[in-house]
Amino acid sequence: MPSNPRDGVHSQAIIEADVVIIGAGLSGLVAAAQAYADGKRVAVLDQEPSASVGGQAHWSFGGLFLVNSPEQRRLGVKDSAELALSDWLASAAFDRQEDSWARRWAEAYVDFAAGEKRRWLNSLGMRLFPLVQWAERGGYGPQGHGNTVPRFHVTWGTGPGVVQPFLAKVHEGVARGRISLHFRHRATQITTTAGRVTGVDGEILEASGAGRGEASPRTVVGHFAATAGAVVVTTGGIGGNHALVRRQWPGGSAPEHMLSGVPASVDGEFLAAAAAAGGRLINGDRMWHYPEGIHNHSPVWPSHGIRILPGPSSLWIDATGRQLPAPLFPGFDSRGALRHILAGGHGHSWFVCNRTIALKEFALSGSEQNPDLTDKNIRLLVSRLKPESDSPLRLFLDRGVDFLQAATAAELAAKMNALTGSALIDPVQLDSLIHDRDSQVASGLGKDPQLAAIRAARRFATDKIMRVAPPHRLTDPQHGPLLAVRLSVLTRKSLGGLQTDLRSRVLDDSGAPIPGLYAAGEAAGFGGGGIHGYRALEGTFLGGCLLSGRAAGRDAAASV
Repeated sequence: MPSNPRDGVHSQAIIEADVVIIGAGLSGLVAAAQAYADGKRVAVLDQEPSASVGGQAHWSFGGLFLVNSPEQRRLGVKDSAELALSDWLASAAFDRQEDSWARRWAEAYVDFAAGEKRRWLNSLGMRLFPLVQWAERGGYGPQGHGNTVPRFHVTWGTGPGVVQPFLAKVHEGVARGRISLHFRHRATQITTTAGRVTGVDGEILEASGAGRGEASPRTVVGHFAATAGAVVVTTGGIGGNHALVRRQWPGGSAPEHMLSGVPASVDGEFLAAAAAAGGRLINGDRMWHYPEGIHNHSPVWPSHGIRILPGPSSLWIDATGRQLPAPLFPGFDSRGALRHILAGGHGHSWFVCNRTIALKEFALSGSEQNPDLTDKNIRLLVSRLKPESDSPLRLFLDRGVDFLQAATAAELAAKMNALTGSALIDPVQLDSLIHDRDSQVASGLGKDPQLAAIRAARRFATDKIMRVAPPHRLTDPQHGPLLAVRLSVLTRKSLGGLQTDLRSRVLDDSGAPIPGLYAAGEAAGFGGGGIHGYRALEGTFLGGCLLSGRAAGRDAAASV
């Protein structure tokens, strides 16, 4: 492409296709693969370098929400679509008029998870780790939030294993001249003709060798115009854009300090362009951020954080040393815990446990933190079941700024206060809390609801094998030093987005579909502008990208 010697900016490039997809994350790849399979010419645009193809899904743990799966049944789990939908609706707590399409998407998703989802993915070569995990356990009674049974299925290969089948299909389309990939192409405006969306305009960014997730420059070296019969928006959420997260935070009470669970490129900027084209953006104040974030000792992007996936045994205390109330135990209610912690006026909290509990119960979210599952390495997986194995968690124990170890509660409290530069943790109070908890364990029975939850969890095979330590005294010297982990708020997912019908067509303010415009994945609130309502049951984000991306690719192809 020739350059303009006057301003150093390349002249405009023209891209033509039947379907243009904006965003090369999981939902975009699924939509592209589907439209290509349906015989259409597809152009995929993404502002990042090719190294970041697959987007956030690549970094994920690869968790998939499935209902009444063979993996569940082998573990003795009794599940059904009716039970899963009841759990979903109780957790989502839809209460807005604009939630009508989101609820339909929720119903469709549960049917998908209980029906063809596993068969479809299995036909693509995806396999699942046999030990199903139990996330978001709730604790508010039979009609409250939470998964009644374990439903979190980890993909063998984690996030990259989810991305690979669709990326392979896209590469096949590229080899056959039916799909074109345009990295460093940042779409800025949707174009319309006679009331129908017919393409996008945007900027070409300078070439970059930035690695996956690394910040890339925004220097503009040209412009492009892409024309198509249909446009699919799959640009993701806003988690990497803390300024936008703060503006949309419910009640305006975002914490002063937050970690990012996603790269800075997850900026949400194109959502405004979709809204300018008539798309209805809803539920922007619904977000899914985690209270269990820790600083990555080897960051890839700014404020790079990792989430601890905890078992139920740690004492969870707020910034002032007070234990979170039942049922806000680790792993039971992410949103409830986050709201409680921030209501205290501080942006951090603590897990207090010992080395045995940490090594048994702490998992780290993300593909890079789970090389055994990501690389499908059975030998490494078996070795990690040993308490003192050389695992990524051991690196955090030894090098992580948030991890503190001490022989006594008083020494631990001193280190906690030194880390935060405060005197919020009273050593006498912390010692008393640990002593009282240990007395409950020593009784063999006890009145502590957290200990009851631990004992109940160990009745489930997965928890007993790899997630929940046998109850023991935190101060038992056989279980290593006491451990405190500082936890920060970790931005992750947008639960709202562009409102769509079940065909992934973007709707306008009157509820009518905008001809030629589609949205999928996080940009669409994973379906309908907010399929999760206020709370996610986990394992549902990747699946939302799969279901909505396939619907968008299928209908976009049929419309041109």
